[in-house]
Amino acid sequence: WTEAITYQMGILSHEEQAKQLAGPIALLKFLCTRVANFVADESAQVFGGRAITRTGMGRVIEGFNRAHKFSAILGGSEEVMADLGTRQVMKQFPDAKL
Repeated sequence: WTEAITYQMGILSHEEQAKQLAGPIALLKFLCTRVANFVADESAQVFGGRAITRTGMGRVIEGFNRAHKFSAILGGSEEVMADLGTRQVMKQFPDAKL
């Protein structure tokens, strides 16, 4: 999915990108932030108490748990991205109701 969107960004004009790719990019960002959340939670479960230490074996997990939320916040919240993606995709279907 990422590769397909990247390819389309390379061949479409800016106007076509704004029209055709805004929804899929928003949904892709939503998916990425959800996966990052899942990875952070599962890694904390695997590492247990070590996942909250800033040194030793848990430092990478602790850093990721602290930093992964910024990517979701900086590009827009998950709810906004999901709503934008859904509305953009629904525009392509003339009789669709939301």
